[in-house]
Amino acid sequence: MPFRFVHAADIHLDSPLRSLALRDRDLAELVGNATRRAFTGIVDLCVDERVDALLLAGDLYDGEQTSMKTARFLADEIGKLHEAGIGVFVIRGNHDALSKITKELTFPNSVKIFGARAEAIPLVRDRGALPVTIHGLSFARPHAPESLLPSYRPPLDGAINIGLMHTSLDGSPGHDLYAPCRLIDLRASGFDYWALGHIHGRSAMAGNIVMPGMPQGRDINEAGPKSVTIVTIGDDRAVTLEERLTSVAQFERVTVDLSGIDDWHDMADAVGRALERTREAAPSEHLIARLRLTGRTPLAWRLRCDTDLLGAEFAARAARTGKCWVEKVEIACDDNAARSASGPSAGALAELRRLFDDEVMEQPSFRMEASKIAKELRDQLPTDCRGILGMDEAGFEASIAAAVRDGVEDVFARLRGAAPEPGS
Repeated sequence: MPFRFVHAADIHLDSPLRSLALRDRDLAELVGNATRRAFTGIVDLCVDERVDALLLAGDLYDGEQTSMKTARFLADEIGKLHEAGIGVFVIRGNHDALSKITKELTFPNSVKIFGARAEAIPLVRDRGALPVTIHGLSFARPHAPESLLPSYRPPLDGAINIGLMHTSLDGSPGHDLYAPCRLIDLRASGFDYWALGHIHGRSAMAGNIVMPGMPQGRDINEAGPKSVTIVTIGDDRAVTLEERLTSVAQFERVTVDLSGIDDWHDMADAVGRALERTREAAPSEHLIARLRLTGRTPLAWRLRCDTDLLGAEFAARAARTGKCWVEKVEIACDDNAARSASGPSAGALAELRRLFDDEVMEQPSFRMEASKIAKELRDQLPTDCRGILGMDEAGFEASIAAAVRDGVEDVFARLRGAAPEPGS
């Protein structure tokens, strides 16, 4: 008799809004409720598929949760699984270790929350079915600098052995190092399946070592459709994986090349078509787009000057598309007018631009001052928002350089827009 379960991780219930661009009240509500709706979808999937168990590989919560509303929601959803006879196996990740609800909420006996000491839980199965043992170990503290694998109990002979682990593996961009573990060691452990968590992007390694990714993205850095994995382990120990969509709102970067477009209406049409194409390709219920406008166009300076009009235009196009939102617009257009001018008749604006590009921006003191200002701003942000300026030193410096470039383009667009036309 096959053993079937849903493997999910990194749900981050009630995660705070991480994008400072989410100023639209309706959009903020959508993103704010998305993690709950995704979890409800996971529970419904378990019931509809009549699986044997739900395995949650850490970070069910998002930190120092104190809301009893969250506790009631979770108790109601777990109650549905209990009534359906579906077992739930949970390990605590680094975020769960901070949560007060983790310590205070009481679950029915069909739920097993692993503690800080490794356990191996044998499941009660029908006569003749291959025995199944679930292994797990939770984070006792928010940080785990060493591998947890040596602490796990060895696999039981004659049983299907499934391990739950929250780990950064060998490391991943954008993720801190937690309970690092080598893939080769997991493969050599003798377990039939490793249900991992922590890294928010999905990956299936060798078919039986799976990082399912998070079921709902929270900002543009967690773009794309999100999912959980249905796992079937047959009597022959063969492992079959099915990826199932769970994301309610899908973040996507949408780049629109405006090269050669010199009419505002044509520009808006080009953006509208790009949104429609992306919306059609996105499998999630809602699309949240970050627009990036590129190319050489005479509209470049106007796009930077009329940002309020631009935002209203794109919001209308997104609404017309249906279940589509624009959370931010990045302008990387250039009309090359001020750059290409040369000679004695180039004008003061062109000369100022040349000086700024060739001298001011290349000065170490200028870059140091920009970094100093950015660091002061970053230190005033909530902890969960500080990553928007980069997850490491290189990312931080790159984000500052990009911000400076955008600022320069905005300034010169406004200067050009305010300058009198030649001969006037």
